[in-house]
Amino acid sequence: LHQPLLYLSLYFKTHRARYYELLDRVRTDGEWEEWIRFFAQGVEETASTAVATTGELNALSQADRERVRGIGRIAGSALQVHEALLGNPVTSIKRTAEKTGLSTPAVTSALLQLSELGITREITGRRRGRVFAYSAYMDILQRGLEPL
Repeated sequence: LHQPLLYLSLYFKTHRARYYELLDRVRTDGEWEEWIRFFAQGVEETASTAVATTGELNALSQADRERVRGIGRIAGSALQVHEALLGNPVTSIKRTAEKTGLSTPAVTSALLQLSELGITREITGRRRGRVFAYSAYMDILQRGLEPL
């Protein structure tokens, strides 16, 4: 829900001059029709972007799940951890253990295996209190959200 609203606000920010021009015309001349067309175009572009993003995230998730299935006996735990990463693409070992019900050693092994596959990467550089990111997933989510 938040992602589409963020995209819509980015649409308005990207088209800021037109946004303010149309709002001013509504205020001064009561010209609502052009404002509504502008708003509808923003909603349409936002929806298209959200659909495309969802498709990319699903394709990445499926491709990565196929790679995880091929790693042998740890695949079951790694698939559970991967599933948890879809909801929290930046997470700690502790949080993932709580979410999945897996033991801390099982989550640690799974995250390290996912890192070896290039799916996750540890982002703190510490030995304790490590945090892992599902980098490619985050890249897709953040695409187009760069400050203007």
